[in-house]
Amino acid sequence: MEKEELKPGGVTKEDGLQRGLKSRHLQLIALGGIIGSGYFLGTGYVIDSAGPAAFLAYLLGGLIVLCVMLCMGELAVAIPISGSFVTYANDFISPSWACGVGWSYWLTWVFYVPAEMIAAGIIMNNFFPGIDTIYWAIAFGLIITYINLSYVGSFGEMEFWLAIIKIIAIIMFIVMAVLIFFGVIGGEGIKGTRILLGDGGFTPKGSWAILLTMVIILVNFQGSEIIGLAAGESKEPEKTIPVAIKSVTWRIIALYIVPLFLLVSIFPWQEAGLQESVFAAALNSYGFQWAGGLFSFVVLTAAISCSNSGLYGCTRALYALAREGMAPEFLGRVNKNGVPQNATLLSIAGCWICVLAYTFDTSEIVFTYLLALSGFAGAIAWISICWSQLNFRRKLEREGFDISTLKYRTPLFPYLTHFAIWVQVACLGIIAFNEDLRVSLYIGIPLLLLPIVWYKIWGHKIKPGEISRAKFEDVFVK
Repeated sequence: MEKEELKPGGVTKEDGLQRGLKSRHLQLIALGGIIGSGYFLGTGYVIDSAGPAAFLAYLLGGLIVLCVMLCMGELAVAIPISGSFVTYANDFISPSWACGVGWSYWLTWVFYVPAEMIAAGIIMNNFFPGIDTIYWAIAFGLIITYINLSYVGSFGEMEFWLAIIKIIAIIMFIVMAVLIFFGVIGGEGIKGTRILLGDGGFTPKGSWAILLTMVIILVNFQGSEIIGLAAGESKEPEKTIPVAIKSVTWRIIALYIVPLFLLVSIFPWQEAGLQESVFAAALNSYGFQWAGGLFSFVVLTAAISCSNSGLYGCTRALYALAREGMAPEFLGRVNKNGVPQNATLLSIAGCWICVLAYTFDTSEIVFTYLLALSGFAGAIAWISICWSQLNFRRKLEREGFDISTLKYRTPLFPYLTHFAIWVQVACLGIIAFNEDLRVSLYIGIPLLLLPIVWYKIWGHKIKPGEISRAKFEDVFVK
């Protein structure tokens, strides 16, 4: 077969959707989805469960993120479409699997976004006790709905500034933690390895505990895949997406790995938990009481930001499902601003139902279940991204395309791709050994399988390869 070349510029237009996201928007959208209230609150659970070795768990999580983002980069640059990983799974794995992954991903955000809204409502209720938490949560839901129904550039701009606030707070913690570690502030002298290796050592609950907490680690990193979901609405995706992927990867290391190492070096792991932000608790323990109020504000912005980006992600996934015939057709329509309005309204309606349901039980264990469930479905989506990239490259090779014409290629193929897939499969399998998180399998697996069964029996059948062939013809020419 004659070699084929990449058409200059690739796909330049996504039907209906507008390309209003700039490179800085893409980078901060991904960080906004990643740095949610789960990071500030859920990290306490990880440290309590694994001790100082939680640092290694986050390091492994960061490596998985890097691999997934590199796989996503190849797909998103070659075929930049909104709701990308759902469509990629449809084209390069199977329509039934895409249906299961897409609906599972959507339901997870519908469950998780309200948790973020409730977290924001609780914080505002602490500041203004006269107004009940539920009213604050609904107010935030209305604001986020309006933003997501507006021009996509408005969404990107708000997410940009909300993410900036979270990043500044983390940088502030890093600076203060370094000063505390070296005894400049805090009044306790140089820490050395006294806290890091004391009270049971680096792995007080054994090395196995590191792997048992990986699903919570993965949910804390969830949101980076939104870069791919936003690909169809980004300007010059062949330029902005690789830059965003590289920037987000290194910022994850700087904003996750470094703060976690400092945290377990200055704060005893037994004092960590879900009662408050573990970062605020660490600073409070050294007499910086103002940190509690500051980090309450930061958790508030994190909750709003993650709700914002989460709603964006799940509506684009739902939009993709409708475009692929896996959801009602009306969910694939867009409004005059180029926004999938019906998908957004259905998503936010589901979120509001969950907000009301959460008011009956706001216990820590429910929050942990929500994190675990989100981690399960998010990992399934990430596995699908890597699996799709593997099949995409194999398809190019079979059909005689010149791989060198790809504007962005996943390095170390296929070893990096296989590593990302099987490490995540192992992390999901290990959940079965964690009593606190096992419930995510009981809920997550049916949420994945039911849409697959529905599609196989009643769904509109789309032959594998038809859609991908059409998209190849858009992207590649002889």
